[in-house]
Amino acid sequence: QVQLVESGGGLVQPGGSLRLSCATSGFLTDPDFYVIGWFRQAPGKEREGVSCISSRDGNEYYEDSVKGRFTIARDNAKNTVYLQMNSLKPDDTAVYYCAARWQGTGQAMCTAQLNIPFWGQGTQVTVSS
Repeated sequence: QVQLVESGGGLVQPGGSLRLSCATSGFLTDPDFYVIGWFRQAPGKEREGVSCISSRDGNEYYEDSVKGRFTIARDNAKNTVYLQMNSLKPDDTAVYYCAARWQGTGQAMCTAQLNIPFWGQGTQVTVSS
């Protein structure tokens, strides 16, 4: 059974940093091709794909507003995916979710958001002074 558990959210001042973690089980150890990524949803706004990465070639996708500030990374030994968030802005405030699916590309998963069967429970990130 696939499980995704996020952690690392919290309150941070503008310009600060946070690192989100997504601990996985029953998934990353499988040699099949998968895509995993981070999504966020702010109050009153639609969910958006922030960053996604494919296992096949490590290709990374970033939403335009986070390019140069956020970095996605995998640690296969720990079965964990991270989202390092630097230079945080109030607009980054949202609930962040880790999600995964079989096959596809990081860009397709993050932009189309289709056929994503596995989701974590979410972690709140608040950027405020």
